[in-house]
Amino acid sequence: MSNQVLHALYDDDDVLLKAVKEVREQKHHIEEIYTPFPVHGLDKAMGLEGTRIAIMAFIYGCIGFSVAITMINYIMIEDWPQNIGGKPSFSFLSNLPAFVPVIFEMTVFFAAHLMVITFYMRSRLWPFKEAENPNPLTTDDKFLMEVEINGNEKELKALLKKTGAIEINIPQNHEE
Repeated sequence: MSNQVLHALYDDDDVLLKAVKEVREQKHHIEEIYTPFPVHGLDKAMGLEGTRIAIMAFIYGCIGFSVAITMINYIMIEDWPQNIGGKPSFSFLSNLPAFVPVIFEMTVFFAAHLMVITFYMRSRLWPFKEAENPNPLTTDDKFLMEVEINGNEKELKALLKKTGAIEINIPQNHEE
């Protein structure tokens, strides 16, 4: 099902933020907003849910911690025990202070790298992906709001003009 949308271009982030609040108050559905930089408070104004990536970061850190403990125990205690600086090579707990930096670094490594991969997968970003930006001005200094049209085009255009849109148009080949 392909819904028709209307593009409203803004030249100020504060005006855009107020426009988003006003459009949502009028019960119109905002499909997407394209900005050249992150706009503080835009996610709340759009009514988007909070992200759960912090939970995944904790889980990935736990995975890294577990891998580090398992790897160090296997390499340094079971597989190839060595007498380094007179430390006993038969006990993991006796050597734990020496292993703390490696455990910490593996925890951070796993959390950081797996979070980046998760972010790219969740955002559907991958190598050689075509840009989905409908207006190249949004990479410079303009802000674009994409609002769904439900048979109320004139009313919607008037509302968007009132909110400070500098340009309003209907894209020719919009695909949902």
